[in-house]
Amino acid sequence: MSAAPKKIRVLLAEDQTMLRGALAALLELENDICVVANAPNGREALRLAREHAPDIVITDIEMPEMTGLELAAALKESVSAGSKPPRIIILTTFARAGYLRRALDAGARGYLLKDSPAADLAEAIRRVHAGLRAVDPTLAAEAWSAEDDPLTDRERQILQRAGDGRTSADIAAELHLSEGTVRNYLSEAIAKLGAANRVDAARIARSRGWL
Repeated sequence: MSAAPKKIRVLLAEDQTMLRGALAALLELENDICVVANAPNGREALRLAREHAPDIVITDIEMPEMTGLELAAALKESVSAGSKPPRIIILTTFARAGYLRRALDAGARGYLLKDSPAADLAEAIRRVHAGLRAVDPTLAAEAWSAEDDPLTDRERQILQRAGDGRTSADIAAELHLSEGTVRNYLSEAIAKLGAANRVDAARIARSRGWL
């Protein structure tokens, strides 16, 4: 008697409790997929991924403590020698080519919108597990003609916090930088985006999917 086929092991990272539960229930209906863990924020998702070693991590972009893109980058860097990182699928409301390009740069293999049919998510999991990509086709087309993101990772990191209302002193303390350095990064970001101030710069960057 042959052994049952091995199921695709999935970890869900989503801060909306009801949506996270609904996704888990839907995926458990698939014969070849099992949800091994779920997390309400990026930092917990990183811990659970190290603990459970899933094949696939499905994550939102905007989450507390660590974004989905930061999670993808951290997973790529944190695996031990000789092991493979889980493959990442971004599931989000952000239908912006800038986010897609950043997700792919961070190592994501899939990018779907939350209003996609449930069957599309299950099929994306299978495609990504097989080593293929699964990207919303409309966004994929837009990404070819989208503007290049002018921000560096550090500028983005600082501008994101400034846009959330944090002071230069708060940002400096969190990122272990001097206040002068933080202000310099913000000035560079504001200039690159042609913005009036840090709040305007954050608004512009978010609207283009660069934050």
